[in-house]
Amino acid sequence: MKLRSLLVTLAALCVGTAALADEGMWLYSAPPRAQIKAKYGFELTDAWLDHVRLSSVRFNSGGSASFVSGDGLVITNHHVGADSLQKMGSQEHNYLRDGFYAKTASEEIKCNDLEVNVLQSIEDVTARINAAVSVTLSGAEAALARRKIIAEVEKESRDKTGLRSDVVTLYQGGAYHLYRFKRYTDIRLVFAPEAQIAFFGGDPDNFEFPRYDLDVCFFRVYENNQPVQSTHYLKWSARGAADSELVFVSGHPGRTSRLLTTPELAYLRDNQFPDQLATLKRREVLLSSWSARSQENNRRAREDLFGIQNSRKVRDGGLAALQDPAFFGAKVAAEKALKQKLADSPNGAEALAAFERIAAAQKSIALVANRQRLLEGGGGFNADSFSLARRLLRAGDERPKPNGERLAEFAEARRESFELMLFTDKPIYADYEILSLADSLTYLAANLGADDPLVLAVLAGKSPRARAAELINTTQVRDVAFRKKLYTGGAAVVAAAHDPMIEVARLIDTEARALRKIVEAQTEIKQQAQALIGKARFGLEGANTYPDATFTLRLSYGTVKGYEENGAPVAAMTTLAGLYARSAEQDNKSPFDLPPRWVAKKSALDLNVPFNFVSTNDIIGGNSGSPIVNQKAEFVGIIFDGNIQSLSADFGYDDKQSRALSVHSAGILEALKKVYEVPALVSELTQGHR
Repeated sequence: MKLRSLLVTLAALCVGTAALADEGMWLYSAPPRAQIKAKYGFELTDAWLDHVRLSSVRFNSGGSASFVSGDGLVITNHHVGADSLQKMGSQEHNYLRDGFYAKTASEEIKCNDLEVNVLQSIEDVTARINAAVSVTLSGAEAALARRKIIAEVEKESRDKTGLRSDVVTLYQGGAYHLYRFKRYTDIRLVFAPEAQIAFFGGDPDNFEFPRYDLDVCFFRVYENNQPVQSTHYLKWSARGAADSELVFVSGHPGRTSRLLTTPELAYLRDNQFPDQLATLKRREVLLSSWSARSQENNRRAREDLFGIQNSRKVRDGGLAALQDPAFFGAKVAAEKALKQKLADSPNGAEALAAFERIAAAQKSIALVANRQRLLEGGGGFNADSFSLARRLLRAGDERPKPNGERLAEFAEARRESFELMLFTDKPIYADYEILSLADSLTYLAANLGADDPLVLAVLAGKSPRARAAELINTTQVRDVAFRKKLYTGGAAVVAAAHDPMIEVARLIDTEARALRKIVEAQTEIKQQAQALIGKARFGLEGANTYPDATFTLRLSYGTVKGYEENGAPVAAMTTLAGLYARSAEQDNKSPFDLPPRWVAKKSALDLNVPFNFVSTNDIIGGNSGSPIVNQKAEFVGIIFDGNIQSLSADFGYDDKQSRALSVHSAGILEALKKVYEVPALVSELTQGHR
């Protein structure tokens, strides 16, 4: 995996140290002004930060984006938009494979259930949250108390401002910030290229560089049936990013684990990651085989299969890091050094005891992790029909409760987003559902044992395949009107429906809730302990650090810069000429074949135009679709991947070889002008308005 040369360096960086090099996924409320000023001579002003923040967009389907015109035009990755492309497609219109362009506003296609968010403000509510959670409470009691106060803060903010309001846990429980988002749900597709150019090179080139992908997709955000009008959008740079230039990434990194203790990392290494990899590899084989049977099967499964293959590579890279003795030994040594500092400090005893509490809590989680992932995590019931059935069942039980006592996803402040997903009218295909559910029921039985009482009850005397077919063919939860009736009617109407899939969800619900309660209680213990460690660490090293990623808006900085691999230099940029050369050297065979229009338009292109490039920006999954901006806050590229050396970024950062991959703004413009010939879209990008 080409990781070993980085591992010791990464380990030294990710435990108890302030950020080095261009490291960091920084909070907008605490940007690294001094570091950037000292190293690059550039001053992050409040006006610059506000403009970039309000131009940045979060796709709640997973990913990032940005406004690039004053008429609500948004750019993200094709693979971020692929979820919507797949849902709006059909056997007759394969938008994911063939692409799409709306020549007029009336041709723009509304997405089924897409929500996007724009961050409006951040408020530190740590003191209020912690004041409501007494240190004398047990883990379960403290978890409930924290859930109550978080629900109260979120609802109070939602009622007062009308904005989506989420309390975000930072520093593993060391801080709590209230994020307020403007929420949009009328999102329409404007342009998508063919999947073959968006993901040129397919799985073989995924996480590699050089790369040649047009991984972009354009949407338009509407409000009150009109395009959103805003002065906050990123002006398009026709020149784009230049070699050695200082650039910034404004996006929503999903999750990192850089502040975890060594027992927590050992749990990932020995328990969670191997289990996830087994599931991913099993499902990859399943969907690859099913997709090969017909083009329609391929269309239905393509987005899921891409996500599985991508996640499998990420987990392989992470596990390789954790299983490397040099890396893990360095982590242990770094933690030992921090503990020694604490032991020598007057107030370090409390933090040292906190390490022991985290280790004990992690052991408690490990004891129930397998059943928790299968039942509460849904690993044994992988089907949209089951997810919908569980939401209906639990909505009937949770909604009558006081707001603060509900499961977090049923809190009043999250009701609108919950209902958007519950009442989605996306197509759900019975044959694909049977395939997926049969596979996961097989895994459930193999994992827990065919004689496990719960397995026997779920299968009801049938094989996993037969039971899956029976459940999918008889449930009504895929009907939107049926879901609305049950949701409105509450628990009594849900029970009276006697829907077979809902009854399966009910069958496992008592144990699933109990397992969730155990994990939440132990997680609360870990969060309280991490808060103590964080406080002590700040006392020793200063507070000039950033928290682990939380799928909320962060800023990273770096430079456009190549690297060295196997003793040879790797240039920072590829060109359109390289795209054609890469296809030719692979005999133009899949997945290196070019769409017909790219073959036909080759002579029209300036082949020296940059296409993809790499930079030292610190990113992780969730940053896909993030804009790359220059010092003028201009759009110069869009993040779409990391190289294979970046797959250990979950646990640390290094700028020697790890790189963020982006599509160059000049390359995008060249393709739109000369391959796709979409002058209206080009004009909007370059002029800022339609």
